[in-house]
Amino acid sequence: MEHPEEPKKHHRRPHYRGKYPRHFAEKYKELQPEKYQREIAHVIAKGNTPAGMHIPILVKEILEILDIKPGEIGYDATLGYGGHTERMLEKLEGRGHLYSGDVDPIEAQKTIERLRAKGYGEDIWSFRAMNFADIDQLAAEVGPFDFVLADLGVSSMQIDDPARGFSYKADGPLDLRLNPEAGISAAERLAAMDREEIEGMLRENADEPFAAEIARQIVNDRKRGVPIDTTRALHEEIEKALQRVKWPKGTTPEDKKEAVKKSSARTFQALRIDINHEYEVLYSLMEKLPDALAPGGRAAILTFHSGEDRIVKKAFQAFYRSGVYANIAKDVIRPGREECRRNPRAHSTKLRWAIKA
Repeated sequence: MEHPEEPKKHHRRPHYRGKYPRHFAEKYKELQPEKYQREIAHVIAKGNTPAGMHIPILVKEILEILDIKPGEIGYDATLGYGGHTERMLEKLEGRGHLYSGDVDPIEAQKTIERLRAKGYGEDIWSFRAMNFADIDQLAAEVGPFDFVLADLGVSSMQIDDPARGFSYKADGPLDLRLNPEAGISAAERLAAMDREEIEGMLRENADEPFAAEIARQIVNDRKRGVPIDTTRALHEEIEKALQRVKWPKGTTPEDKKEAVKKSSARTFQALRIDINHEYEVLYSLMEKLPDALAPGGRAAILTFHSGEDRIVKKAFQAFYRSGVYANIAKDVIRPGREECRRNPRAHSTKLRWAIKA
């Protein structure tokens, strides 16, 4: 005897206070961009990045530099939301192959499903769960590459999700790992560092002017048993540290508030760089990149702070002087005023490129 199908349960949307949702999980429209395209366009038009999305930066300039032709082989070192990957796939016109890599298993899986649904199969596009420091291994298997892109920025999806711990703007675990399945969290790392190590990390990774004060505050509170294992807890340590600073005469409360905001951003950056070994893997990429490129191969690197840009600039210059690169960017390329208005997260972006001899 056949039984009638059970009616599907109705799932109510999340409820929230006010006219618009404030918390990440409540932004159900922004988290479903394919379903709510009009709402997504409205958010972007206001100069905001929808929750769970990432707006690719300097797309036009990157495509001009890479000069992708159908039939070529390329590598997108940082898949992220897939914005750059998708535009590069369009340039291939169904011929050739693009490989994309990423270490973030959470966001990568979402992007894979989204791009597969758009018709990009294994015949034209492959994903590899890999760190771009291993570009030499991929090139030995499938290369050399005609074009390579590395977007070194943290994705907006990672920043906006409180569970990832990349920002103090919403409370969450102090994690900061690009791959939360590997290594130790930022909270664990911070708990294991002494005052000198914390101060050195803040200076080297973020040029933090109040590194000594912040390090002292963290260690003193740690000795008193104050837990520093959430994003808000770390932000509060920075607030307390800067309250003890002797400010110049005429410094306003707004000035102090802005200083706390900037020091928090730099502290989170420094910790993220440390636990993900970002400088080490970037050095490795820049060293291996020339051998991974085919003759005439083009490379474009997007950086988001001065430490990254220095590494890329010096590597390109050194290989150019030795004749490995036929040409390199003499100056950085930055987003224009209109792009920064549409996407405020583009402000700090710098683009450099090189062409192999």
